[in-house]
Order: sequence, then C-alpha cells, then structure tokens
Amino acid sequence: MSAAQSVIETYKAMHPRSSALYERARAIIPGGVTHDGRHMKPFPVYVDRALGSHKWDVDGHEYIDYWMGHGALFLGHCHPAVVKAIQDQAARGTHLGASHELEVRWAELIGKLIPSAEMVRFAMSGTEATHLALRIARAFTGRNKVVKFQGHFHGWHDGVVAAVNPPYEVPMSAGVPTSVLDQLLVCPPNDIKAVETMLERGDVAAVILEPAGGQSGTTPTIPGYLQELRSLTTRHHVVLIFDEVITGFRYSPGGAQAYFGVTPDMTTLAKIVAGGLPGAAVVGKKELLSMMAHRGDPVFDRSQRVAQNGTFNSNPVSAAAAIATLELVSDGSLHARANKAGDELRSGLS
Repeated sequence: MSAAQSVIETYKAMHPRSSALYERARAIIPGGVTHDGRHMKPFPVYVDRALGSHKWDVDGHEYIDYWMGHGALFLGHCHPAVVKAIQDQAARGTHLGASHELEVRWAELIGKLIPSAEMVRFAMSGTEATHLALRIARAFTGRNKVVKFQGHFHGWHDGVVAAVNPPYEVPMSAGVPTSVLDQLLVCPPNDIKAVETMLERGDVAAVILEPAGGQSGTTPTIPGYLQELRSLTTRHHVVLIFDEVITGFRYSPGGAQAYFGVTPDMTTLAKIVAGGLPGAAVVGKKELLSMMAHRGDPVFDRSQRVAQNGTFNSNPVSAAAAIATLELVSDGSLHARANKAGDELRSGLS
C-alpha cells in the first residue's frame, strides 16, 4: 500500500459517521455537497458543533478552525453577544416580511464604517450583491461592458464566471451563454495599461475587483495600483466597484478601502456584514443607489429604475447578528489583536 493510500485508509477509519452521512447525501444531493468548496476526496468531514476557534465533527474529533465559516465569522463561533442577539430576535420573530427598525440600524452602522457607503441596499449573498451592483452600474451609465481581472472571484452568477481559475479562457461553469460572457472584458491583475486600453473603448460601465487581490489575496494588488485605478475610472466616467465580500470589516473596520485609502463608487459586502448569518449588501454613492428608489415617475419607475426583490433581504435575525458583530469590530481593537497574532505566527514560521 502506498503512503497516500495508507493516509486515505486511516482517514476513512477515523471518520465512519462522516462516511455514512456522505453516502446518504450522495443519494439525494448532487455530488453529496451543497457548496463546491466542500467537495473533497474520499468524503468531507461532517461537523456537529463549534465554539470559539474550534469545531467538532460527528465522530468526535476536535479541530482548530482556520476557515471560520468561509470567512464570515470574524468573532469566532458562537460569540456570546451574537448568540444573545439571535436568540432575542428569534423570540420576537424570525421573518417579519416587512420593514423593521433593525434594518435601519444595520444600514446606519454600515454607513458609519464603510467610506463609500452613502446609501445601503441589502441582499442575501455575495453573489447577489455583485449581480445587483453591476446592474446598477449598467443602468446608471447606459453601457454594458464590465472589466474584471484574472483570478478575481465575484460569485457564481452568469455575469462574472469568466477568468476565475486557470485556464482563464474557460468559464468557471458550464451553462453560461456566450452572449453573456461577451459582456466581460478580462485584464491581467495589476496591469493599469490593459485597463486603460479597455476603458478607451467607451462602452465600459464598470470595473470590478477584489481590492486586496485575487485568490483570497494570494495575488495582491501592487502599491499604488488602486489609486491609479481610481483616477482612471474617474477620468473615463466608469463605475469603480470594490468586491469586499471577503475584505469588508476584515482589513479594518472600514474594509480594504479604508485600509488602502481609496474610495470606490460602490462596494459589495457579505460574510462579516451579517455577523455570520446569511446576508449581504450593496453600498455606494447616493446617485448610484438612488437608481433603485421609486420616484413617482411612471416612466422611470417602470422602465428605468433598477429593480430588486428578495424574500429574506434584511432578515431581522441576520440584522440582529450583524449589529452585534459590527458594534464589536467598529473600534479596531480586534483587528489590532488579529494583526499582532498574525505577525507572531509569521515571525515564528520564518
């Protein structure tokens, strides 16, 4: 038996309940998983519970969790303030199907923290947020093309699945019409001349990117690049969108835009923004987000306004968790603690 096969057999022997659950899952769930990132061989570990920085699988094994809910749990699992906020709101109603005070407080808190957030509109996932932001940009500019960068991930909707993983000429998913992919103009990361060439076409509505760089920051933006991009998009009247689904409230209380000192026209937020529960937001300049507001003009409201619905938008339980989380991260002390721990880890490994 090879060393690799020996490791696999040991893994199987240690996780009999996870193995059994995976077999049940494969019979009813395509591929046995509900997120492509959870696909693993021979089968994924099934988690039973979590607390703080640890979680335990169904076979009783304990793990240090470096994944933290796909990056959504800045405070760790089951932070007491977040748990209490969820419990209190659940007792008052889990889904009100109406406007409520918590959504206003949530939006106001985001507006205080994120520099670009003159106005806020809620959605349910990062994918929904980038989809909506691009729709707003196209409606506002009257143009259709969008510039994105190789290796930058903006969700799984049809409009952004090109050039995510190598080979970049192959879309991330099958089933996407060529006519949709043709609206994307793909540039290499950190190549300002390539972006300038694209913008000179005159048909670009928006430039969207992860401000810290693609592949979760493993291909970082070079110093000064975001400033150049801000200047270039402003000169060409193109909407600059920062996808801060990952970096929002993580790089700093104001996200990567506050950390780097560059304010985009719009920002997409998810993960931390809802305190580890489902939720997302598009934030940005008033003139852009106002494209969504009813004006009492029958022509605008019916054919020119950007429409968006969502049964669970600004869900009150998510809003409660979000407020509890954002209040705790707002002073930056937790970021300082995390950065200090990161510095110590890097120093110890080098």
